[in-house]
Amino acid sequence: MTTRRQILGYASALASVVAPAARTSAQNVTQTSNFHASGLVGMLEGPTQVDTIPTAFNEAPMLAELVRQGKLPPVQQRLPSEPLVLKPLQSIGRYGGTWRRGFVGPSDGENGNRLNSSDKLLFWDPTGSKIVPSVAKHWEMSRDGKTTTLFLRKGMKWRDGAPFTADDFVFWYEDLYSNKDIVPTPIAEMSPAGKPGRLVKIDDSTVQFQFDVPYFLLIDRLTGDTLMGGGQSLRQSIGQSYGGYSPGHYLKQFLPKYSSETEVNRRARESGYENWGRLLAFKKDWQLNPELPTLGPWHTVHPINTSVWSMDRNPYYWAVDTEGNQLPYIDNVVMTLAGGMEVVNLRAMAGEYDMQERHIDLQKLPLILDNRERGNYDVHLDLAYHGADTVLQTNLSYVADTEVAKWLQTADFRRALSLGIDRDQLNETFWLGLGTPGSAAPADMMPESPGPEWRTKWSTFDPDRANKMLDALGLAKKDRDGYRLRTDNGERLVIQIQAMNALLDWPKHAEMVAQQWRKIGIYADVKQMERGLYMERIAANQDQINIFTNGGSEQMFLDPLHCLPVDPTEAHLGVEIAKWYASNGQRGMEPTDPELKRALELFRSASGQQTAERNKTAQEIWKILIEQQYSIATVGQSPAQFGVRLVSRKLGNIPSRTCIAQHCRTPGVSHPETWYFKV
Repeated sequence: MTTRRQILGYASALASVVAPAARTSAQNVTQTSNFHASGLVGMLEGPTQVDTIPTAFNEAPMLAELVRQGKLPPVQQRLPSEPLVLKPLQSIGRYGGTWRRGFVGPSDGENGNRLNSSDKLLFWDPTGSKIVPSVAKHWEMSRDGKTTTLFLRKGMKWRDGAPFTADDFVFWYEDLYSNKDIVPTPIAEMSPAGKPGRLVKIDDSTVQFQFDVPYFLLIDRLTGDTLMGGGQSLRQSIGQSYGGYSPGHYLKQFLPKYSSETEVNRRARESGYENWGRLLAFKKDWQLNPELPTLGPWHTVHPINTSVWSMDRNPYYWAVDTEGNQLPYIDNVVMTLAGGMEVVNLRAMAGEYDMQERHIDLQKLPLILDNRERGNYDVHLDLAYHGADTVLQTNLSYVADTEVAKWLQTADFRRALSLGIDRDQLNETFWLGLGTPGSAAPADMMPESPGPEWRTKWSTFDPDRANKMLDALGLAKKDRDGYRLRTDNGERLVIQIQAMNALLDWPKHAEMVAQQWRKIGIYADVKQMERGLYMERIAANQDQINIFTNGGSEQMFLDPLHCLPVDPTEAHLGVEIAKWYASNGQRGMEPTDPELKRALELFRSASGQQTAERNKTAQEIWKILIEQQYSIATVGQSPAQFGVRLVSRKLGNIPSRTCIAQHCRTPGVSHPETWYFKV
């Protein structure tokens, strides 16, 4: 049996990996070696891209049979003339098999999005540190940063065999993105410095993004989990018409432009939808619509709103291995509905899943390790670089209760709340001591980090100081139970925390924070809710404090959703302020906090900066964010989120460690299409 002592030993070694500056180099070498020797943490690795294109091609037996029956053209006619060529991590794989996974319902779409994330225009290598080609085979940026050219793969095709060309970019830009009925407000990613850009077709395999100001950040944004870089599988499956391209040959039939509004509304009503816009939202969602042409390695066969979300291989997938075998190796992905995280964990330990990292509970690590032989799986711990797996996001645009809104918008109130959290207790209880307590700042080794001294700024347990600060704010009066009273009507001040049991057991984390806040006289009412309702309340500006991760913020300019209110589609820090930012002040609520405005101005300026200057800007923004405690962080830089990986011993080409970062689209950056069943 794996004991608590062993887990604490792992924790000690893990700390040397995450925060090496705190130890001597000799200690680092010894502890890190011991931890790596345990087999739980390996080195970042994955398949590599090569330039040499094979001269002959092979395909999966199931596709070869369809070719024989005349239902598919030969593989060489289905591939582009310059396919993506991947050298597998360990060996050339074998075709066949079904990858079994678990999912927790229709709101768990990211479970499948991440497996198909190679449909991004550009991507990252397996370490998450180098930009590499993906859908686009090559890119060029002008010296002034105003023009970025993407070169597509000639002869590339959609899943249904239709050509994938620059026309699919033009369709996206003119018919979806520029249609005010679909995208009422231009996104900031297409408007650097507030100036809208353009997408222009050069020829069938070349497109340009053109801007009036320098936009050096665009390349990075095309690679990350961003509005422009999310790819078809992510952005168009969550109701957003972003991603840079879309299958016009299929979606045109649902737009008024290509018939009439009367006609498309009639068709919508016949299909059970209120209007053409609702029908279009369904038709362009790969998770729900099996007919939708896609580019990823697998496509939906049975949709996500059923008990089994299943996917089959894409016969036109545009990548091969170094011997010319069309990818993916695995035929199907089948996700079985589980009643929640607990069921996912039990099934994973029983060996019912072939590879599962999503929804795996770090707290169950001792039990997971003990069941390895019974479940015939190996365990890998992958370490993250974001500052907080659990962060309390304050809604800075909340207005429903003016008294509560006043305090949420008061810096010393937020700081006092942060000082009232015992992060060490949280770390030991929920992270087995494997996390790093502290602020929301990214790991110290990340170039955007403001420095190690910002890890503890306003982020240590100091209830005495917190009480004095709250008293000084005018909240000295308490009820007979010791809770502070409102200043407007003398009733108990209640702060609501909304939490969902999704990636982590956030409701339990919230309950512990609520218990800790009793020592500073703050009554927190924890509301547990399903993910859909959780996000609806944020979108409606109804939340006060919501608990989430700040994953992705380790590269702020690629994924700012969880550290700055800039994207109205997911604004954990205030949807009305995000609307104001995204619309250049035309909609939403202008922030009254000068420090928040300064952070947003710095963020906007970064799009025209080169990398070194941009990193300095990020560091300045982080100093503001941590000083002001808009996001009250607890524990991070751990394996808790996607980093506890159970892998069947039947699978091959599995990396010993994967990049746990939002821009890596874990596990997408490891190219699951190169994994295979050995037996």
